Amino acid sequence: MSILSVKNLSHGFGDRAIFNDVSFRLLKGEHIGLIGANGEGKSTFMNIITGQLQPDEGKVEWAKKVRVGYLDQHAVLRKGMSMREALKGAFQYLFDLETEMNGLYEKMGEATPEELEKMLEDVGTIQDILTNNDFYIIDAKVEEIARGLGLDDVGLDRDVQDLSGGQRTKVLLAKLLLEKPDILLLDEPTNYLDEQHIEWLKRYLQDYENAFILISHDIPFLNSVINLIYHMENQELNRYVGDYDDFMKVYEMKKQQLESAYKKQQQEISELKDFVARNKARVSTRNMAMSRQKKLDKMDVIELAQERPKPEFRFKEGRTSGKVIFETSDLVIGYDEPLSKPLNLRMERGQKIALVGANGIGKTTLLKSILGEINPLSGSVQRGDYLLTGYFEQEVKQSNYNTCIEEVWQEFPSFTQYEVRAALAKCGLTTKHIESKVEVLSGGEKAKVRLCKLINNETNILVLDEPTNHLDVDAKDELKRALQAYKGSVLIICHEPEFYEDVATEVWNCENWTTKVF
Repeated sequence: MSILSVKNLSHGFGDRAIFNDVSFRLLKGEHIGLIGANGEGKSTFMNIITGQLQPDEGKVEWAKKVRVGYLDQHAVLRKGMSMREALKGAFQYLFDLETEMNGLYEKMGEATPEELEKMLEDVGTIQDILTNNDFYIIDAKVEEIARGLGLDDVGLDRDVQDLSGGQRTKVLLAKLLLEKPDILLLDEPTNYLDEQHIEWLKRYLQDYENAFILISHDIPFLNSVINLIYHMENQELNRYVGDYDDFMKVYEMKKQQLESAYKKQQQEISELKDFVARNKARVSTRNMAMSRQKKLDKMDVIELAQERPKPEFRFKEGRTSGKVIFETSDLVIGYDEPLSKPLNLRMERGQKIALVGANGIGKTTLLKSILGEINPLSGSVQRGDYLLTGYFEQEVKQSNYNTCIEEVWQEFPSFTQYEVRAALAKCGLTTKHIESKVEVLSGGEKAKVRLCKLINNETNILVLDEPTNHLDVDAKDELKRALQAYKGSVLIICHEPEFYEDVATEVWNCENWTTKVF
């Protein structure tokens, strides 16, 4: 029986079509990977099936009494709430039942015998629900999941607004897992998670009995937890049995077969048209020409889907920097409290260094301290000479209502409109994306706009804070290639070993310096 059925779904934004007559169904226990390039509509599809967005056409039908848990890549947490309160919010429906039960107890004193019997029956039902859903051990459940995702290290009474991007993701994920829904909808859950907790989530999903739909560009993670692929491309949604590697084999084979059939048909069309052109005027061959023309008119012409532009990243390299990029002397980083021991670090020209380690230990704080964006608690940073720094921030929180063209033009006012469009197209954005406002783009498309600005500025050191978050497979592979080819220095925070191990000349584990206990 289907948990979810989607029939004849069509949707678009303005004149940009996202889906055209798409159908989909989810069965009990299916572990689905929802894949596709940036901007193909994966998050839009999630918003439609969860009712946050109404489709232009089509029907979305859930089975009755299905509890859905959705981890949205853009979800926010309310200021003034502690982590413990946010996590206990997973059990809000049980707290509401408790309130209802207490209200029944209060009314019992004035009830008639018949009313009292009904109330006692209702109280018994509620009591069973509370017991069966672990209501009386909520605190223990909260602490168990928090420990699994490393949140107990941060302190469960901390305000959610004081958390890093990775810690906020963990809180939302932990809350979702505590809710124990019948189906999990996960939109890029590994973004901002460190390696240790990606591993924990992997084991959790491998053992998960219920169904889930997972959006992820982390292919090793995806392969380890799913058994079905739904691929979004060119307004279509196609189903493949197996993992991502199985999908790629079948997808490439189908693509080659279609291209072969297309070439064969084009050759036939060319020959038929040529025959018709040469013979339609002659009386003796006119009938044969008309026969060929009828064949042409009835032919079901094969059309190849338009290829999405593949990103091409080439960082503009400025003048050579001095030998030393930066050197720290007893540097202690942090805000109200120290996040590190005194650090004596040195980076030289040409080094490509990956900063790794758990979330919340100060990797981003270290980058900002080195760049001079925040002051250290003590110690100093000596930056080298002739540095031309390109900085890719992990999160850009403010809304952006510029079009992509305006966004790049502000950075490069000397560019012509053609040059701005060409620069964005080289980053893998289509004309529709380029003319859209940045605010309506997917996470991956926004990252490509930011990378467009970065690669067109002259640099000799790149400081990158989790640049692979949201990027699709093609963009990730191209970014890796571009960083390998870059002659300057690179300082990068990344949680994907298969990405940074091919780029970095050194890996610095920040857990060795942190004041946090592991």
